[in-house]
Amino acid sequence: MVSKTEEEQLNSLENQVENGGGDSWEYLSLVRKLKLRRSDKVLKHGVRILNDAKKRSALGPEEWTLYEQVAIAAMDCQQLEVAKECIKSLQRKFPESKRVGRLEAMLLEAKGAWAEAEKAYSSLLEDNQFDQVIHRRRVAMAKAQGDLSGAIEWLNKYLEIFMADHDAWRELAEIYVSLQMYKQAVFCYEELILSQPTIPLYHLAYADVLYTIGGLENLHAAKKYYAATVDLTGGKNIRALFGICLCASAIAQLTKGRGNKDDKESLELQSLSGMALEKIYKHQSPSKLSLLNSTLRSLKISL
Repeated sequence: MVSKTEEEQLNSLENQVENGGGDSWEYLSLVRKLKLRRSDKVLKHGVRILNDAKKRSALGPEEWTLYEQVAIAAMDCQQLEVAKECIKSLQRKFPESKRVGRLEAMLLEAKGAWAEAEKAYSSLLEDNQFDQVIHRRRVAMAKAQGDLSGAIEWLNKYLEIFMADHDAWRELAEIYVSLQMYKQAVFCYEELILSQPTIPLYHLAYADVLYTIGGLENLHAAKKYYAATVDLTGGKNIRALFGICLCASAIAQLTKGRGNKDDKESLELQSLSGMALEKIYKHQSPSKLSLLNSTLRSLKISL
C-alpha cells in the first residue's frame, strides 16, 4: 500500500515532469518502486527516453528494465506496436529469458489471442509453477472474457499456492458477491479478517454479506462487525453506522415481543448510531439532514 507521503512525492514529481522539469527517469523509477502503473505517463516519458540514444545509454543495465516497464504500459494503453518493439529489443538481448517470454504471452493476451496466450502461459508454468504473475494473468484473462467461473477456478488454484495474498482473497470475495454466492464470499472475508484484523474495509464487507444473507444469527454477527468497523474508523464510517441501524431494526422485527436483553442492547446501539449519523450530517451535509431523519424514523429510531 502506498503511503500518503509516497503518493505526495510521486504526484509532485509527476507534475514537474509533465511541465518540462524534474527527472523523467527518477519519476519512472518511483512508479516502479511503488508498484504502480500510471501507464499513460510511463508510456509518454519512457518512450521519450528510449528514443534518445544518449539518455538511453546513460541508464546502463537499467535500460532493459525501462524497456519492460514501457512494454507493459504500452499494452495497458493498447499501443501494441510500441509494446512489440520493446519486446523485440528484449528478445535480442535475452533470447532465452522466461521473463521476456511472459511479456510475449501478455502481448498475445492484449491482442485478444486468448488460446495462444493460455498455451504460452501453460508452457511457462511448466518451468516455474510458482510464477505469481502468470497465475494472476490467467485470472485476468478469464475476467476479460467474462468467464467469472473460470476466474474463480484460477483464483482458487492460485490461493492454494499463495495463501497470504490478501488482494487475491478480496478479489475472489468480490466475484462471489457479484454472483450472489454469499456463503463462499463469507469464507473469503473470514480469511481476510483473521490475517488482517485491523483493516475496517474487511469488517465492513463481511458485515454487508452477512446482512444480505439475513437470519437472526447472521444479523447479530453483521451488527457486531459493523460496530467493529465504526470502532476501527473512529466512529466516522457512515455506511457502518447505517448498517447497525438496519441490523437492529431487522432484529427487532424478528424478535418482536420477546423483550430479551439482546433486543434492548440492539436498540441502544441503534439509537447511538442514529445520533452519530445526525451529528455527521449536521457537520458534513446539513441539506440532507431532513432526509436522514426521515430514514431513521422509518426504521423506528428515536434520537
